Amino acid sequence: MLNRRILRIKAFKVLYSNAIAENLSLAQAQSQLDMACEATRDLYVYMLGIVSPLTKIARDRIESAKTKFNPTEEELNPNMKFAENALAKLLDSDVDFQKILSKKKLSWDQFDIFLKKVMTSVASKEYYAEYMASPTASLKEDCRLFTRIFEEEFVDNEDLERILEDRSIYWNDDLAYSLTWCCKTLKSFEKGETWKQLPLYQSDMIGGPDVESDQAFVRKLLQSAFAGYDRYLSMISEAVTGWEKERLFSTDVALIVLGLAEASTFPTIPLKVTINEYVEISKFYGTQKSRSFVNGLLDRLIQSMVNDGKIVKEGKGLM
Repeated sequence: MLNRRILRIKAFKVLYSNAIAENLSLAQAQSQLDMACEATRDLYVYMLGIVSPLTKIARDRIESAKTKFNPTEEELNPNMKFAENALAKLLDSDVDFQKILSKKKLSWDQFDIFLKKVMTSVASKEYYAEYMASPTASLKEDCRLFTRIFEEEFVDNEDLERILEDRSIYWNDDLAYSLTWCCKTLKSFEKGETWKQLPLYQSDMIGGPDVESDQAFVRKLLQSAFAGYDRYLSMISEAVTGWEKERLFSTDVALIVLGLAEASTFPTIPLKVTINEYVEISKFYGTQKSRSFVNGLLDRLIQSMVNDGKIVKEGKGLM
């Protein structure tokens, strides 16, 4: 599930938090990293688990309308397509999925107001009207509808962001990635596949004796950054004129330290890949000047380490 870009981000967050607080041992940092990785998969399951609660809101509204003092003909004979969608039934009957929801306590029960707000928004959209007007009913249609819901109702949803922030400190910034995997799962349902818990790391999904472990990669990356932090920090400080002490704990520095640790530790990862990865991450976690700062300084320091023989790559085209 987790690709190396996400893993680099998680290692960066742990390293940055330690640079600020200076209170983590390596063992504690790696434990925090493992929990952060597992939390992304939990969020994926949690968001996929919203299907049934939303469906229940629709059913409850239909039943409530029927009991009105003077219900309309439409309220007495409602369109039950969404309220009886096959996707909710599929997930409700999946023993493994329900076990994980229960074990992880991933419930939407206390967020009734949010669910009603989402359902009201969905019901107002043209894509929902088209779905309801279709004379056919199928799991494929239901999956495609919920794909639209995942894509259009949850991204940049401030109410949802507050809920997730309150539920887990590790879910910050993971929503978009988790929703992507929810949509991939819905596509697998369209093909008739059953739900299976995703392997935590993409290398585990690919498998094979020649596939490098992503778990080993991110743990080794964090370990190397911790071990060499003071040395890399000194290199950064010496390379920059007019250095402000406060910037020693900036996100830029944490990214550059990770970049130097990666370039030094992994002989088969091309230097261009390493530099580009941390430059891309700096766009989201730094300032407007971070991209050029990280790119220029990381490139210069890596080249200096190459010249000094402190970075050695295996194979052609990696330097």
